[in-house]
Amino acid sequence: MSDAKQTGLTYAQAGVDIDAGNTLVERIKPAAKSTARAGVMAGLGGFGALFDLKGAGFTDPILVAATDGVGTKLRIAIDTGICDTIGIDLVAMCVNDLVCQGAEPLFFLDYFATGKLDVEAATVIIDGIAEGCKRSGTALIGGETAEMPGMYAGGDFDLAGFAVGAMERGSDLPKGIAAGDVLLGLASDGVHSNGYSLVRRIVERSGLDWHDASPFSEGALGAGLLAPTRLYVTSALAGVRAGVVKGLAHITGGGLTENLPRVLPEGCGAEVDLSAWPLPPVFRWLADTGGMEEGELLKTFNAGIGMVAVVPAARAQEAARILTDAGETVTRIGRVSEGAGISYAGALL
Repeated sequence: MSDAKQTGLTYAQAGVDIDAGNTLVERIKPAAKSTARAGVMAGLGGFGALFDLKGAGFTDPILVAATDGVGTKLRIAIDTGICDTIGIDLVAMCVNDLVCQGAEPLFFLDYFATGKLDVEAATVIIDGIAEGCKRSGTALIGGETAEMPGMYAGGDFDLAGFAVGAMERGSDLPKGIAAGDVLLGLASDGVHSNGYSLVRRIVERSGLDWHDASPFSEGALGAGLLAPTRLYVTSALAGVRAGVVKGLAHITGGGLTENLPRVLPEGCGAEVDLSAWPLPPVFRWLADTGGMEEGELLKTFNAGIGMVAVVPAARAQEAARILTDAGETVTRIGRVSEGAGISYAGALL
């Protein structure tokens, strides 16, 4: 046995490149800086991020926090190499939830984990996160990049997001919802970020590849399914601040069937007219190819309605105008009723 001293190991030889991580931080600083808003007190690089609520214009604020990911939609992004919009999804899944409480999203932090850090690929992903933050008026003030060899294979990665918002005390939603209130549906931009385990099974059944022509949109199938989640923050807050919105339901996992009841008070249900809006082609293809029943479609996907606003009947037209002017496609889809549960009229399929 040799008595020669073994060569000392380094962290880089163990698979973690600290220099690459530092390079990434420098690369994403301009993107983070571009999201700055009133209240931000410092840039990236510290052990924590500071935010001044008074500087953001709040007098007696209540903080609201949300965290989420984008599920197995990541698998499609990884397999196709199309990663420029998955960060928008991440932000949307968090801030769309915050606004349902009546809160204005203020700042966002991300968690990005991978087996081997690819600075170029990571920059594209985080630039997408910054884009989502800009679109929702939210500051990207920090995050964590974790390089964990042995935990993620090949180019795999995972994402999680954390958003914090605020509202003035007493302005929380839902509030005052009663039978007779009107349900306004805000159109989605596709599948958004829920139900992708089923989406992937349906694609397997279809025999198509991600790079094959999409049967429901222009371009490739994978690109069509990666359409980013719509951000409803600006439009929803416009309605809230105008005093025409009593409640908001983000239609995510569980669809209309499970998410709409979350904003309704005890003793109230909803009547929804499924014939009020056209089922987008992506959902018709998924339903036809997967042999899905209408009930399964409604509790798995958003089915074309990404957010529902509950508004007073007397101000429904005004609310629809405000939301439309803010960029939404608005459809009157039903009303709040007495008695629990949702009843559906008409048909989507």
